[in-house]
Amino acid sequence: MPSSVLRMVTLAHALKQVLIVRGLETGLGDEGGFAPNRQSNAESFDLLVEAIERAGYEPGKQIAICFDAAASEFFDEEKGVYNFDGAQASTKDMTNFYESLLSKYPIASIEDPLDENAWDDFKSLTAAIGDKVQIMGDDIFVTNPKFITRAIAEHTANSTLIKLNQIGTVTETMDAIRLADRNGLTTMVSHRSGETPDSTISDLAVATNAMQLKSGAPARGERVAKYNQLLRIEEQLGDSVEYAGMKAFPQFAARVR
Repeated sequence: MPSSVLRMVTLAHALKQVLIVRGLETGLGDEGGFAPNRQSNAESFDLLVEAIERAGYEPGKQIAICFDAAASEFFDEEKGVYNFDGAQASTKDMTNFYESLLSKYPIASIEDPLDENAWDDFKSLTAAIGDKVQIMGDDIFVTNPKFITRAIAEHTANSTLIKLNQIGTVTETMDAIRLADRNGLTTMVSHRSGETPDSTISDLAVATNAMQLKSGAPARGERVAKYNQLLRIEEQLGDSVEYAGMKAFPQFAARVR
């Protein structure tokens, strides 16, 4: 695990250098990540791959890409289209875009690829590419066991984000994780945009064997706190624990094997 944290820190610095060379902004967003203006969404992945290689790692082998599309943010409910890359895109267009990304970039997980109310479209996307990549629901499931139960019955996605203070109680959070685990959905324990230095989610991720943690770029204290806690947990547990690595993303691991 120390090597994985080191990779993240090294990658963040390498990405900053890539942006500087290209004359792009290096200001940080809410979650500690860079937020430069780009010509297209696909350019973001080119920048990430370049940064991975600049940091001395092999894309898809040592570092893979997980991203949150947050599609509800650019979905036009009245017109039923996505305002995407300067044009209006249908669900089919978005599906084709995601499929094209998988053929070009080492992508392991896509969070909220479609609108939060598009249950049928989520199901179709999962059927189309869910064997190749983790299709994760956040806004659509909101860590609610009731919605996760529906997702399991309808094969809506193959993964769910877990936010303790989204559902509101530890009991409901644990119920959501256990429900997902029993039914073959992967889980990623997550931070929130308005974070504090509290590192409870690191303990939660390890205790539930979630194998995935989303806590932002290692650039601010409230984000770094989570990674530091993971290092402390590993030091305490020693050889009794194992870092999952790419095994945490079974669809991606099968694709690149």
